[in-house]
Amino acid sequence: MSDFWQETIFTAKEIRHELHKNPELSWQELHTAERIRSALSDWNIPWTPCARTGTLAFINHRAGRANKHIALRGDIDALPITEQTDKSYQSHQPGWMHACGHDGHTATLLASARWLKHHENKIPGPVTLIFQPAEEGGHGAKAMIEDGALKGVDEIFGWHNWPAIGFGKMLCPDGIVMCGNGTFTLTVNGRGGHASQPELCRDPVLAASAITLALQQIISRTLAPQKTAVVSVTSIDARSAATVTPQQAVIGGSIRVPDQSTRDEINTSIINIATSTSHAYGVECVVDIQPRYEATINHAAQAEFVRQLWQQSWGEAAIEQQMLAPIMASEDFSYYLQEIPGAFALIGADDGPDHQAPCHSPHYDFNDRLIEKVASLFAQIVGAPVPHKKLNTGLPL
Repeated sequence: MSDFWQETIFTAKEIRHELHKNPELSWQELHTAERIRSALSDWNIPWTPCARTGTLAFINHRAGRANKHIALRGDIDALPITEQTDKSYQSHQPGWMHACGHDGHTATLLASARWLKHHENKIPGPVTLIFQPAEEGGHGAKAMIEDGALKGVDEIFGWHNWPAIGFGKMLCPDGIVMCGNGTFTLTVNGRGGHASQPELCRDPVLAASAITLALQQIISRTLAPQKTAVVSVTSIDARSAATVTPQQAVIGGSIRVPDQSTRDEINTSIINIATSTSHAYGVECVVDIQPRYEATINHAAQAEFVRQLWQQSWGEAAIEQQMLAPIMASEDFSYYLQEIPGAFALIGADDGPDHQAPCHSPHYDFNDRLIEKVASLFAQIVGAPVPHKKLNTGLPL
């Protein structure tokens, strides 16, 4: 393994820890963008801003190219969660943390950038590196596309670390890898009053409770058993004094769906349940359903290509067989795959207790051992020299 490669991975890990200390929420990634751009400039890699806090970096963008133009993507934003890891590089921003590993995704793409630049004259076609903001519900991929991130690009590839999968195992199916999602807000308006006089009130708390219970029947009694979907009520807000029946209760929730027809079916059920149940309890319900991301659907040829590369390096056992796709979480990488061919892989992070906390947990931490593996995969995808050749016929530990 070359000294340059070892130095590249070491540098990427240091940058990861620096970013972890300084997390920034969607569309606020100013320091993160500055750090990415500073590293690219230090390595003489051309770059341009895209969608405000996003960055595009360019490798081997020669005129008159005849080979595929490949894009590689990493996301950069953090989450509004208070970290509880006690790491030496724990977040310095109260209430914010990199609880999904986007700091690691960014560091991996920077490691790839440095390695690819070093071997630029050996890469067969142009490469665009997409450092994307606002994946966490901010539709950052959509904004990047609208600002020209995919201009001239033929294929795109991305990944996400996944603590629920054994370390180094890959889930990259043909077709759906992650579901689409949406959110709903049900505002139940009743008639508030004194708790001792329920006959004079129209209790929104009771109605909200009934609506919540009824919503749980959508999956079990409305959808066909063969359909994969989730309806989750995640909050009920009806704060009041102990002796006061409130005027209003607000229900919040999330849905996960594999396709548009299932989304339409679930949305219709939510509307029908909310309005009919509220009517039965003598209150009014205002329904607001917001679509977020569509399902992330891999293109078969590109997914097969990624799996083959991973197996060449780590053996057949490195392909995850136990976890079924789609994962019910969502990803705005779906926007890219709606535009051009590509594939998105989930790669396992679980190598013990330090890396078993799920994404979005206050105890989560990205597994730095993934940086080297995925940067090597990215080099293979674009046809660059591979940092090291190793065939492991067992689990890639």
